Amino acid sequence: MKFRFLGTGTSVGVPQIGCTCKVCTSADPRDRRRRCGAYVTSAGGPAFLVDTPPEMRLACIEYGISKVDAVVLTHAHMDHIAGFDDVRRFNTINGTRVPCEPDDPLYRGLPYRIVGKPMTCFAMEETVEQMHKIFPYISAKAGENGLFRPMIEFSDADAFSVGSVSVERLKVEHGFPCCGYVFREEGVDEAGLGSVAYISDCHEIPDETVERIRGVDVMVLNCLRERPHPTHLSLENALAYIERIAPKKAYLVHMCHDLTHEEWLSRLAGTNIEPAYDGLELKCLKD
Repeated sequence: MKFRFLGTGTSVGVPQIGCTCKVCTSADPRDRRRRCGAYVTSAGGPAFLVDTPPEMRLACIEYGISKVDAVVLTHAHMDHIAGFDDVRRFNTINGTRVPCEPDDPLYRGLPYRIVGKPMTCFAMEETVEQMHKIFPYISAKAGENGLFRPMIEFSDADAFSVGSVSVERLKVEHGFPCCGYVFREEGVDEAGLGSVAYISDCHEIPDETVERIRGVDVMVLNCLRERPHPTHLSLENALAYIERIAPKKAYLVHMCHDLTHEEWLSRLAGTNIEPAYDGLELKCLKD
């Protein structure tokens, strides 16, 4: 299993609009934080997106992502779903060519047209309902007159697989219907990446969730800043949960513009925890 961070920033992104602080004006590319999202690839090939943040399209272009077989959503806040319309491009990439003659109403000057392939989007029942309200044009069927739109089959299953990666939903508290996930892949050697727990938004993790993910290879956890926040973890809270979960390695995400990447590294010196950064790809524990 491979895991890539598409975005590691808070809801307004970093740099923030109109801000001239040291983080927002930093020349270090690790201080440029898109809204949170991730890309997971199974050993067998199938791959999926974790959330569809506003800059998802740009991240996919930058990192050469052209294969997506499913989407997994944590919740329906706009910093996690605003890029959902761009999923339609993967419907097209996964689709098939069919002959198209000049007398066909859908003829566009080519001897073929592409019939998009629907994909599954996994999310909580509440999130599915919210997605239909935010994007009322979503359907598993193709658009009329050949127009493109996301072709999605929603599923609220709390456990499923994409390729050889098994996925389980994790309960978290965020003050809004939200969840995390744990991704596992069997048959990985000691140096490989066999399990990743991903919780990008929460202010509390129930004991039952801590127990389910204890000892994972990688823990990805939200840590907005050092100061307390009502719906996100502070550094002190995040460190306390990571100590209880005891992962082999941990990465912090959903970071605001209070600290530079280097300052985060300084705060975390001597631990097995690092701030993540956009584009970071995890292939094995040695990475």
